[in-house]
Amino acid sequence: MTRSEKKEQETAVPEDKNKPQKNGQQEKETTSTKEETPEEKLKTTQDKLLRAMAEMENQRRRFEKEKQEAFEFGGFNFALESLLLLDNIDRAIASFKSDESLKNNKDLDKIIDGIEIVKKDLVSIFKKNGIEPIECINKKFDPNFHQAMLELEDNTKEPGTVVQEIQKGYMMKNRLLRPSLVGVTKKREEKEKKK
Repeated sequence: MTRSEKKEQETAVPEDKNKPQKNGQQEKETTSTKEETPEEKLKTTQDKLLRAMAEMENQRRRFEKEKQEAFEFGGFNFALESLLLLDNIDRAIASFKSDESLKNNKDLDKIIDGIEIVKKDLVSIFKKNGIEPIECINKKFDPNFHQAMLELEDNTKEPGTVVQEIQKGYMMKNRLLRPSLVGVTKKREEKEKKK
């Protein structure tokens, strides 16, 4: 090797040694800019903690609400099915009273009185549990509480007034348990006579 080549090699070697140092410095500089300061880390951690606590509080409230609703309305389906008992008791009373062969029976009133006592007890249990009948006769038809089964022509009442209750509706603590099946008035159509 010539002297000039040796000099170039020596000068080239220190440049190579400097390059990794410069790259290392650049890497340190970029990583130090990416690293968060302790204050920023603290703020990030506090933010995460607050979010987690808020989520836990929201979930606790949801569970409390679901628990309360389950307690209040857990017997909703049972109450709905029990209304059928009340309907059948009413039908039985009406059937006994309208049966011609039983009208002459002296014990008919005792039987009906016994059934009425059972009905009163059942109604009392419903009231204790927040189940109330919907009053609908002579009230304006409301699709939230009533289900129209038929229309009756009547000019004496305002159209859309409930005049007949086919099946009684019930509410359970401000929630509709069963709508009332009703008959609603409509205006009587005046027929023109054709000549």
